[in-house]
Amino acid sequence: MDRFYLITANADLLERLVPLGVRLVQLRVKDAEGAALRDQVARARDCCAAHGAQLVLNDFWQLALDMRVDFVHLGQEDMDDADFDALRRGGVRFGLSTHDEVELDRALSFGPEYVALGPVYPTLLKKMKWGPQGLDRVRGWKRRVGDVPLVAIGGLTPERLPGVFAAGADSAAVVTDIQTAPDPEARCREWIAATREGAHVPL
Repeated sequence: MDRFYLITANADLLERLVPLGVRLVQLRVKDAEGAALRDQVARARDCCAAHGAQLVLNDFWQLALDMRVDFVHLGQEDMDDADFDALRRGGVRFGLSTHDEVELDRALSFGPEYVALGPVYPTLLKKMKWGPQGLDRVRGWKRRVGDVPLVAIGGLTPERLPGVFAAGADSAAVVTDIQTAPDPEARCREWIAATREGAHVPL
């Protein structure tokens, strides 16, 4: 699993950043549906295929099956309705969000490709009932998950990466630090450079 996990809110930004060398990217669309959503997914899928990047589709597991996207990310509420057997039959891998011990136990019971923990630091992405988890929680999660890759998310910056990786995270997911940057391309290059050192967990 690549140590840099880019998350974009639309295919426009994905198409700008993936060609820079991004290897792992999640499309998290919150403001489109129907044909517009399918268009976003198709563009993201084709861009990632052209550049050798792994696309992860957030939430829309049925659409992933329909549109030949082979990886999805599901939150805890998404897991209530997801048909994990259908995903497995369709060859669609999945990563799962966790925020507390109960959620982690539940996520691990499904056999995910990775688990995500967040927010590690304060985040502006969305209002959450959980406070910052901190690096001690990252260490505890890594002890619990063992060989399952651990993704850290929430308030991450390139400057915070050494501590996050030292605590046991296998990959660092980033949303707002790049999306709100004055020059998203330049900031993305900084992230790529900062995460290319060291070994990668196979995905």
